Amino acid sequence: MTSRDAEKFRFAIDRGGTFTDVYAEVPNGHGGHERIVRKLLSEDPDNYSDAPREGIRRILQEFTAEAHPPEKPVDCSRIESIRMGTTVATNALLERKGTPCALLVTEGFADLLEIGNQTRPAIFDVKIRRPDTLYTKVVEVPERVILARETDYLPGQVIKGRTGEEVRVERPLDKTTLKARLQRLLDEGISSVAILLMHSYIYGDHEKEVADLCRSMGFAHVSASSEVLAMAKAVARGHTVVADAYLTPTIRTYLKNFCDGFDRALTETDDTRLLFMQSDGGLARMQDFTGHKAILSGPAGGVVGFAKTTARALGSDVAVVGFDMGGTSTDVSRYDPRVGFEHIYETVTAGVTVQAPQLDITTVAAGGGSLLTYEHGLLCVGPESAGAHPGPVCYRKKGGKLAVTDANLVLGRLLPSHFPRIFGETQDQPLDTEASRRALRKLSVEMGLGDDIDACAAGFIRVANEAMCRPIRNMTQMRGYDVRTHVLACFGGAGGQHACAMARALGIDTVFVHRFSGVLSAFGLALADEVVDKQVPAAQKWQREGPWRGTLGELEKEAITALEKAGHRGNIHTKYFLNMRYSGTDTSIMTAVEDSDNGDYQEAFERAYRREYGFLMTGRELLIDDIRVRARAVKEDGFEFTRPPSTEEYEAEHDELASVYFEGVGRVEKTPVFLEPNLKPGAVVRGPAIIVQSTGTIVVEPDCTAKVNGDGDYVIDVKQLGDGDEVTDLEVADPIQLSIFSHKFMSIAEQMGRCLQRTATSVNVKDRLDFSCAVFGPDGGLIANAPHIPVHLGAMQEAVKIQLSLWEGQLKHGDVLVSNHPQLAGGSHLPDITVMTPVFEGGEVAFVVASRGHHADVGGIEPGSMPPNSTCLAEEGCAIVTHKLVSADQGFDEAGITELLTTAGTRNLEDNLADLRAQVAANQQGISLVHEMIVSYGLDVVHAYMHHIRENARQAVLGMLYTWSKKHGTEGEAEDSMDDGSVIKLKVRLHQEDGAKRASAVFDFTGSGPEVVGNTNAPPAVTMSAVIYCLRCMVDSDIPLNQGCLEAVRVILPQRGHCMLNPSPEAAVVGGNVVTSQRVVDVIFRAFQFCAASCGCMNNVTFGDATFGYYETVAGGSGAGPTWDGVSGVHTHMTNTRITDVEIMERRYPCIVRHFGLREGSGGDGSHCGGCGVLRELEFIRPLHVSVLTERRAKAPYGMAGGGSGMKGLNLWLKREAGQEVNIGGKRTVQMARGDRLRLLTPGGGGYGSKA
Repeated sequence: MTSRDAEKFRFAIDRGGTFTDVYAEVPNGHGGHERIVRKLLSEDPDNYSDAPREGIRRILQEFTAEAHPPEKPVDCSRIESIRMGTTVATNALLERKGTPCALLVTEGFADLLEIGNQTRPAIFDVKIRRPDTLYTKVVEVPERVILARETDYLPGQVIKGRTGEEVRVERPLDKTTLKARLQRLLDEGISSVAILLMHSYIYGDHEKEVADLCRSMGFAHVSASSEVLAMAKAVARGHTVVADAYLTPTIRTYLKNFCDGFDRALTETDDTRLLFMQSDGGLARMQDFTGHKAILSGPAGGVVGFAKTTARALGSDVAVVGFDMGGTSTDVSRYDPRVGFEHIYETVTAGVTVQAPQLDITTVAAGGGSLLTYEHGLLCVGPESAGAHPGPVCYRKKGGKLAVTDANLVLGRLLPSHFPRIFGETQDQPLDTEASRRALRKLSVEMGLGDDIDACAAGFIRVANEAMCRPIRNMTQMRGYDVRTHVLACFGGAGGQHACAMARALGIDTVFVHRFSGVLSAFGLALADEVVDKQVPAAQKWQREGPWRGTLGELEKEAITALEKAGHRGNIHTKYFLNMRYSGTDTSIMTAVEDSDNGDYQEAFERAYRREYGFLMTGRELLIDDIRVRARAVKEDGFEFTRPPSTEEYEAEHDELASVYFEGVGRVEKTPVFLEPNLKPGAVVRGPAIIVQSTGTIVVEPDCTAKVNGDGDYVIDVKQLGDGDEVTDLEVADPIQLSIFSHKFMSIAEQMGRCLQRTATSVNVKDRLDFSCAVFGPDGGLIANAPHIPVHLGAMQEAVKIQLSLWEGQLKHGDVLVSNHPQLAGGSHLPDITVMTPVFEGGEVAFVVASRGHHADVGGIEPGSMPPNSTCLAEEGCAIVTHKLVSADQGFDEAGITELLTTAGTRNLEDNLADLRAQVAANQQGISLVHEMIVSYGLDVVHAYMHHIRENARQAVLGMLYTWSKKHGTEGEAEDSMDDGSVIKLKVRLHQEDGAKRASAVFDFTGSGPEVVGNTNAPPAVTMSAVIYCLRCMVDSDIPLNQGCLEAVRVILPQRGHCMLNPSPEAAVVGGNVVTSQRVVDVIFRAFQFCAASCGCMNNVTFGDATFGYYETVAGGSGAGPTWDGVSGVHTHMTNTRITDVEIMERRYPCIVRHFGLREGSGGDGSHCGGCGVLRELEFIRPLHVSVLTERRAKAPYGMAGGGSGMKGLNLWLKREAGQEVNIGGKRTVQMARGDRLRLLTPGGGGYGSKA
């Protein structure tokens, strides 16, 4: 740094949605700099046009004693650097206010991004609120590139791509046709385009040609996916390039307007360095700051801030959880200084999948502005927010809503005397505590707490804390880390108010709060490094001395050169990565070597893989997908590598007293309040206490001690209290405890699911997410399940109840049971194997935890164990009524389970055993968490609230049934026919309880068709799953799904063996789980006049030969309802599994995806139209067995209330040699020849209401 630089200002600015935070290093006249912070509104058009520029102007005017008029460009001669993080991209994405753009995509895939992975975001929301797509128009590009292997029968030149793989240019780019289509875009005013062509990550020439054509025609912005990020997965890459085209022009406009507020030196010279924070935590020059890299620009600064400040304060051997609590949401993240910043390469923001290096930041909809409501006996925090306008009740604005800020204010955790007077219509009033108290009193009375407003407010804070703890537990647990070994770094406007309570809830002993915690994202920008990231696809087999080494060297040279051109010399550090995975899997890890690895990437990969997934896939080939180099120009101050000055501790004296409520203690009328300016390094503040910072408030809970270190930051020691709240009345549910326990049980099921996904090996479990995890009571009744696969939900408790009955009095701690028999053991179909582990307490079964996963093959007559023509259960695979998978005395019974599976003919025993072990591990995780809860609260309390949670769900269903009966009467009935003519018939009878607004129900399926010779018989557990799913959907609020939902109803099924819904033990049932279940749901909703029929089928496809098997379910259209249209190309009701990405499918399996798009016009007409099905066409490049197991090919999905029917589905075999098109029917296995195609046209959903 030159002496001239010492006289210059340095700015780091975080432009948020509500406030803009400015951190500045101001010359002090003695060769150094003074640190100052300022905060101003991001939008204040009456006073300034741009908040960051205004913040710079005000500071320059204040500290230079020179005039800097607001109407003139800011003089840059006194500015050394400006670093900015901005939510411009994030807000444009959230509010859908980016630049209108078009998607240019390979012909046959116009709807690829709309369909996405075909899942719906919330499994119980039949309205299926998907985020809108970012693009306005779609143009199909006449071209096709395929992988060259086994395609010598097809035309086209074979070319070696950038990865060394060969591709076949089957259809050269037709520029003439494309140009005419592009001209229509220009005529319609579209000036920004995103280009996505299949396999362009290998062969990008077509994308480059299209991009050049677009630029020559006058398009203002062109984003090509192979240039944005050349990685496999067309859907993720497509969403990313569209985000870039949608956001980059918007960012460019903002940056231009910002720069126009300064003199020309800002952009025409290098005297003032202008840098922007990217989503990966590194700074980039303005020309490199693009849309897809800017989405997490704001939060990334906070991550850098807490990471480097915590490392400085507490050392480089402490892992940290970052907790950034703002007004509308909270961001959580993790940092380990021994590893550095870790990146993820695919994440979802505002419903958009983005594939780019970015920090792993999870957002939860709980912030200071999150709304507080009381529904169905439960306290709810968020996800809706009061926003800045009108804001919480205490903001004194008309229409203000009760929020977390109001609760903190009433509890005394916010002190109005230390808050700016900026509220009310005149913006000069203090926070209104009394208004908050009045609003909370209404809820307190409704909750049965009378005038105990403090208990009500504290209850909501506890629920908010528990909601924020769940993503932190998931984030650490899913990566194989123990959250209790971390430090909690709290920042953001509201972080300090919740810091100690959050740490206790997580079992964390130390909290770190930086003195600039309220503006830490801005401070983090000042600490960040300028980076250059270079990455190319590889497609190489791992060899210690492979060609990847040369590529690393080339990328390193490019990255260093880029930083040197930016003016950096001698302080450039590089890090090398190989994106590695096992063959046959889609789970890759961006692997960097550490000192202990001796430069061995295989060792580093295996260490990371074992930590994250708990095992190694011994014998599998190791592959390199991508090669990456990250170069950074390291700041020379060494901030995070030095420690704060040492201090001598002293007991601080308080500045004032306040009345504050603390959990477990009550209201402390004389709580010491400490003002930050009076706390010097070494100060010790013992809780209970309040510390007032310039940008926030820290609540020091009782038995916690805050110490001010040499930098002026706060290190808080948190004493773990060990026991949960004392609960004296077990008969009556406390609404606060009820809400807390609901979160805790759900969190256990979620963490079990994370563990299962993490440790499983099969594609079905790890990638398609075809599994479910749940917690059950000692009676086998469901307590809580994670929102996984609906068809598993009600069925699992039947399985648990049967096993508890079969093994009554014989089980011991450590035993694990397994079953899958649909008729005799509560199964759904044979591939769905349930693993159950009893949780013992005092020698008795206190709970049961269970996991159910769809195994890729369990034997039977067809690969994939989904035969479309099976006529008895034995043809479908291994049927287990009960088996002790793990014995307390003898461990995992590999020999026993192997014999069962191999006798039935399983084709992939290795995956079976690995997934079963993963299920056991997931259950063990659940046991540990249940025991923690029992130790904390006591078994009596936990059992009591288990019953209260069920009763809460029961009451919610009773209330829904009563409301329906008042509108529609006490009876409803419906029937529908399967494609083979089998009838599903339901009569619903409601009974209104005298003097109460509740009604119970009988679901009577008497009259349904007899057992069938085929496999569409559905075991009773499947029908129970359909019933519980429908009840939960019709409640239409966020109640826990559990046994209580079913306790409100009685289900009548005909005698076993006399009905397809209660078949004999030997009957085939594989289709009952995947097609009949959907039809049962349709009939229930028809009886309740709830919505029109969905596509009515999971559209099952399997193909394979003696060497492999592949199984997928394909989306259709959803049914419309009285206030909503159906949704197109989505999984409905009883399933929600993902579909394999086009490029991954073509890489891993011998097929070509010829078409995957919406089947236009297949949804039923009406005042609300049904959703459209899809058209999916697969070409097989070698002879294969191909099976379809589908419904609604003969009977159309019906409409409701005058709405039209959706179109029936159709399965076609396109024979290449004969040039023939053959209808193969709904359920068939055929032997297809090389070049033959399967064209699957799935049904649409029914419409609702007469078309006007």
